[in-house]
Amino acid sequence: MSDRSLPQSSWVVFSSSRTTPSESTVKDDKEKSYATSTITAVGSAPSSAKSSPAASILDAEKGESTLDDDEKLANYLVPALEKGVKNARVKPVSRWIQFRVWYNPYRINFTIAFVLNMIAIVVACTHGFPYAEQHGAALALGNIVASVACRNEFFLRCLFWIIVKIFQKWTPLWMRIFWTGFLQHIGGIHSGCAASGIAWFIFVVVRTFQHHVARNTPKVVLAWGIVTVVVTVVTMVAAAPWIRAHHHNFFERHHRFAGWASVVFVWILVCLTDSLNVEGGFTSSGRRLVQTQEFWFALFITILIAIPWFTIRQVPVEITTPSPRVAVIKFQRGIQQGLLGRISRTATMEYHGFGIISEGVNSGCHYIIAGVQGDWTRGLVNDPPKQLWTREMKFAGLPYLAHLYRRGIAICTGSGIGAVLSTCVQLDNWFLIWIGSDMEKTFGPVLFDMIHRTIPKERYILFDTKKEGRRPDTMKMLKDVYVAFKAEVVLITSNPVGNAELMQGCKENGMHSFGPLWDS
Repeated sequence: MSDRSLPQSSWVVFSSSRTTPSESTVKDDKEKSYATSTITAVGSAPSSAKSSPAASILDAEKGESTLDDDEKLANYLVPALEKGVKNARVKPVSRWIQFRVWYNPYRINFTIAFVLNMIAIVVACTHGFPYAEQHGAALALGNIVASVACRNEFFLRCLFWIIVKIFQKWTPLWMRIFWTGFLQHIGGIHSGCAASGIAWFIFVVVRTFQHHVARNTPKVVLAWGIVTVVVTVVTMVAAAPWIRAHHHNFFERHHRFAGWASVVFVWILVCLTDSLNVEGGFTSSGRRLVQTQEFWFALFITILIAIPWFTIRQVPVEITTPSPRVAVIKFQRGIQQGLLGRISRTATMEYHGFGIISEGVNSGCHYIIAGVQGDWTRGLVNDPPKQLWTREMKFAGLPYLAHLYRRGIAICTGSGIGAVLSTCVQLDNWFLIWIGSDMEKTFGPVLFDMIHRTIPKERYILFDTKKEGRRPDTMKMLKDVYVAFKAEVVLITSNPVGNAELMQGCKENGMHSFGPLWDS
C-alpha cells in the first residue's frame, strides 16, 4: 500500500449478485485516508441525475437518509475502483496501527505465558523457588497440559460454549470483544506454554545432573531425561511458523508422531523418577506414583490427546469440481454454524481443517469448500475420493463467537466463504460480503443457490471482480454497511495480506474486527 496519486472510484448498483456501472457523480470530501469517490447511481427515475445513491456513512451520521436501513442495504450502490487500481488507500496506515494489528492477542497470550514461566525459572535457578526444586517436572507437565488443552476439540467446544452462554449480547461490548480476541488467539497460550514446558524439562534435567552424585541418581534416569528433552524439542521445532508454512508434511509427521513419542517418554520418565528411593534404587510400589502430581498431569495429557482420535470415522462423500481451483465436498448430516472440521485421506496422516457450510442441524448435509493450495487439495480435484476420514467431534472456530453479538458483518474473499457462510445463513443478524473473481464459475451453483434461498437481499453483497472488470472500494463499502446495519463487529476471512489490510482499515476507522491467523 504505497503512496500514489488520488485514484477515483465509481459506484455500481448492487442487486442480488449482479452489479451494473452507472454515470452521474458527486464528490465525497471527507474521505481522508482513502481516495476521493465519484458516486453514481441507477434509480427508478428515467434520469440518473434525479436518482440518489444509497446513504454513505457520513449521511447516516448526519441523519440525512430518508430510506429505512433494510431498503438502503437492499439497494446499496457498491463503490468500485477504476480499472487497474487495487486499493483506494492513498497513504500508508500509521505505524502505531500496524503495530496494534501485528501485536495481536495471540502474541500477547504467548508473551504472558512464556515470560511468567521464564521469570519463575530464573527465580528457581537462584534457589528462590523451593517448590520448583522438588516439583520441576510437575511445572513442566502442567504447562504441557495447558498447551494440549488449547488445541483439544472437546475442551475448546466446552470453553467456547460456556463463554457464549454467559456473555452473549447482554454484556458490555468491550467485554465481548475481549473474550473474542482471547478465544480466537488461544493458540498463543498453546505455543507459549509448550515452549515453557520444554524449558522446565531442561531445568529439571540440568538440576538432576547437578545433584546426581549426592542423590545417587541412576544413569538410566539421566539418559532418559536427555532423550525426553530432545524429542520434545523436535516436536516444538517441527511446528515453527516457517516449517509449518513451507513444509506441511514435515510438520504433520514430526509434530504429531514426535508429540506422541514425547508422551510415552514422559510417562517413562515420570515412572522412573517417582519410583526412586533415597539410596538410588527403585521401589515397586504403585501407590506412591499415583499420589504424585506428575502422574496426574501425564494422565490428563494422555486423555486430552486421545479423545479426538476416538471420534475419527471414514464417511462417504460426494465431491464436485466446478473449476480446477475448487473442490466442493458434500457430507451427510447438518451442522450448526461456527464449527470447523478436519478431513484426511488416511486415518492418521494429513488432517486439514476447513470451515463447514450448512443450512442447519436439520438440513441433512453439510459442505466443505477446499480451494487448491497444495498437493493435498489439488488431489481432491484431480482424483476425488469416494470416502474421507473425518473427526466426528468438530471444533469451534471464530465464527462460533458470532453468537456474542447483536449484529455483525462477515466479509470474505474467494474460498474464505467456507468459514462464514453458515453464520449468515443460520443467524439473521449477520450481513455477508463476498468478493471474488469469476465466482459462480469457480465455486459452482450450490453456494449461490443457498445464498439466494436463505439470505434476504438486504443482508448480502456479492461482488465479482472479473464480471465487473474492477475491484470494489472495500473499506468504503464496509464502513457504509457497518453503520447502516448497526454492526458491532466485523469478521474477516481472506488471505494474510487481505486480512492485515482490512484489519488495519477497521482499526483506523474505529470498527471492531477479527481475522484468522495461521495458528489462531
